Amino acid sequence: MIPITEYAGRDVAVFGLGRTGLSAAKALKAGGARVHAWDDDEDTRRQAEAAGMTLSDINKRDWQTFAALVLSPGIPYKFPQPHRIVRMAEMTGVPIVGDMELFARAVQALPERGRPKIVGITGTNGKSTTTSLVGHILKQAGRDARIGGNIGTGVLDLAALHANATYVLELSSYQLDLVKSLHCDIAVLLNISPDHLDRHGGMEGYQAAKMRIFQNQTERDTAVVGFDDVITQSIAIGLAARGPARVVQASSSYALGRGVSAVDGRLYDSTSGNAVFVGNLADCAALPGKHNHQNAVAAYATCRALGLDPQTIMEGLKSFTGLAHRMERVGEIEGVRFINDSKATNAQAAEQALKSYDNIYWIAGGVPKSDGIGPLTPYFPRINKAYLFGEAEEPFANALKGRVATQGCGTLENAVQAAFRDAKNSGIDNPVILLSPACASFDQFRDFEHRGDTFRSIVEAMMPTELRELA
Repeated sequence: MIPITEYAGRDVAVFGLGRTGLSAAKALKAGGARVHAWDDDEDTRRQAEAAGMTLSDINKRDWQTFAALVLSPGIPYKFPQPHRIVRMAEMTGVPIVGDMELFARAVQALPERGRPKIVGITGTNGKSTTTSLVGHILKQAGRDARIGGNIGTGVLDLAALHANATYVLELSSYQLDLVKSLHCDIAVLLNISPDHLDRHGGMEGYQAAKMRIFQNQTERDTAVVGFDDVITQSIAIGLAARGPARVVQASSSYALGRGVSAVDGRLYDSTSGNAVFVGNLADCAALPGKHNHQNAVAAYATCRALGLDPQTIMEGLKSFTGLAHRMERVGEIEGVRFINDSKATNAQAAEQALKSYDNIYWIAGGVPKSDGIGPLTPYFPRINKAYLFGEAEEPFANALKGRVATQGCGTLENAVQAAFRDAKNSGIDNPVILLSPACASFDQFRDFEHRGDTFRSIVEAMMPTELRELA
């Protein structure tokens, strides 16, 4: 844990007691603050109490006594409209911060020579894989890498600050909205496409939130920017022109004159101006597809900026085993492969999976995003049939009508069983049942992990005993 001493002896409100809020409350308490922790959801409050947190209904407190409001990133801050707790803080002049801001201030409070390295990674897609990949490569190289933020472990639950450590942090747009002081030695922006627009007031606000990752960089720092979409291309060019940080472009689509690129899976480093072949990403079993190659080139550029040599980085890329719920192979039954890509919560993420497989029996559904599945039209010919569930069942069926056979299934379990029945009887070689929902999960599941775990459980229950033991 990283104790937060900034508010020692003062009253601090913490609202939202999920993983992030609970870790912030504990860190503040460990640092000597009087913590007033609350959540609107009764089940969440019960879980917080079970975790040892004392609750205090901040709706009934005198807000003039609070030194700060620590807001969970899941709570609406500005859009579509501020949560009533946010309005209460604003009306009483109580500063609003997030867990990442508390972390950033704790780092800045250290003597400069005693500060750890900070790597911040953001983007619409690929954040978790790239964060895990960088952390893995650093650990393989013997570095003290601490991985967290929006992935796995909340930033304040990581081990105490140490000058020799490198904190590798996944940063969501929600977290960046609440950050002013974060200084990333290496800031990584992978890509930008429409997502969470309701929470940012549109595309301009969403892009502005992502750009905050670069806000405190100096000439000693590095900005790694993806070069595979027009928005980040413009950002990379603008940052290079304005400075002060050194900009490294990273692409899985273009052979860059200066930067890091993967052309047909072959990794080249041209940061010095001359293209040097590093290795073949086809040798990296857990990184299939162009989207993973973008993650790999960004991770390579990041680790080079941290002083690792190309061969060490390549060895780390090869030994990476991948993440759950991201094109995760769950198993094979009667020649049918099952792929868990539950993390694909929008069309752009689902696109990466659809372009990576053939003979697809596609399971999709949940809470649809604003752009639907229109962007996936070029990949419809790869889909033998779509099995739809959740709130997206009807709109997705309409979008696929006349182009892909569909079946409304209602639930994920029904979809898996129907897809398996059709795939095993199809007579097609190597059919793939792909859960890549292109939707949020909240209509039937807690989150994408719950959805992916449920898919895995359904598949494992269908396996013969001897296969289940190997899965």
